[in-house]
Amino acid sequence: MLWDDKLTSYDFGPTHPLNPVRVELTMALARDHGVLDHPNVEVAGFAAAGDDLIGLVHDPGYIAAVKRAGGTGSPELAHGLGSPDNPVFPGMHEAAALVTGASVAAAEAVWSGEAEHAANVAGGLHHAMRDSASGFCVYNDPAIAIAWLLENGARRVAYVDVDVHHGDGVQAAFFDDPRVLTISLHEGPHTLFPGTGHSHETDTAGTAVNVALPPGTGDAAWLRAFHAVVPPLLRAFDPEILVTQHGCDSHALDPLAHLSLTVDGQRAAYEALHGLAHEITGGRWVLTGGGGYELVHVVPRAWTHLLAEAAGRPIDPATPTPDSWREFVRRRTGQNAPQRMTDRAAGQEPPTTDVKSWADGYDPASRLDQAVLATRRAVFPEHGLDPLTET
Repeated sequence: MLWDDKLTSYDFGPTHPLNPVRVELTMALARDHGVLDHPNVEVAGFAAAGDDLIGLVHDPGYIAAVKRAGGTGSPELAHGLGSPDNPVFPGMHEAAALVTGASVAAAEAVWSGEAEHAANVAGGLHHAMRDSASGFCVYNDPAIAIAWLLENGARRVAYVDVDVHHGDGVQAAFFDDPRVLTISLHEGPHTLFPGTGHSHETDTAGTAVNVALPPGTGDAAWLRAFHAVVPPLLRAFDPEILVTQHGCDSHALDPLAHLSLTVDGQRAAYEALHGLAHEITGGRWVLTGGGGYELVHVVPRAWTHLLAEAAGRPIDPATPTPDSWREFVRRRTGQNAPQRMTDRAAGQEPPTTDVKSWADGYDPASRLDQAVLATRRAVFPEHGLDPLTET
């Protein structure tokens, strides 16, 4: 686990949706649950990324613009800096370089064998482009971590992005690179930023993969799409290391999007990715945070489940949230914290995460199945897979 309290300095201001209190509350909840105290968990420090490292993905002129904007407070609108989504703030370069350094340190720890899994919940800023900020993202830390892996000998890297928004910046960074498989499951581009991520947006090698989900998609349908696309492609691509982005803005309470997952469904996705890392990459797994704008009820619980899963000590969803954490939330935000680590009320059945397998048949009347089949038809043949039957 890569952490430094200075990671909360990536802060666009008190009215911006990407409020760093979400990672502060996450770390507090993980600590109070004892996740960070397990003998196999180390909370490690790291260095901020230097210009050469950031330059593996971003243009030198853009890096210079970020430094100028953060130093002077003046917009650099040609580079997306100073827009409502990406307002300028003091020390912007330093804060973004620190987030990037944490993700690269996570990749280095896993690639070197120092750690089996490594996490940076403050990372996952997947929209930043080579020459511009986008979608709350200044430097694209997951793309830079992947570029570092390639520079240091990795031959096949798989990236799976479960944020509700299309992972467009990571896809753009590696669109023509057959060494990197990018898979993004997101709300469809007709209803959500950034307006990209159609199933047909792929390269000739089929290594850019997009699953565009209809608004309202809930746990069971989302997991059906995940299992119909992600495991068969990962097995066919056979990566040496898995990098994942875990934006939890797919939750029904998220104010910026329109999917309907619960914390329980998100937890099931984390469990599945953990299992795939052990099955396919020998356990080599680098995981980041991402989006998520319901700051109290969703992000801390979702990412505490993620960290607990990575630690090999998953938390029973029925577990109460600690009294100490609920009091901290009240003092820090003035809000009442959730009582349990699940979205079901006491005595209720859990939200269904039962997955109907693709092998059980395609439903032509289902918008979800139509979206999944479009993705499978776009990329499965390039991997030697049958779009209709392969599971």
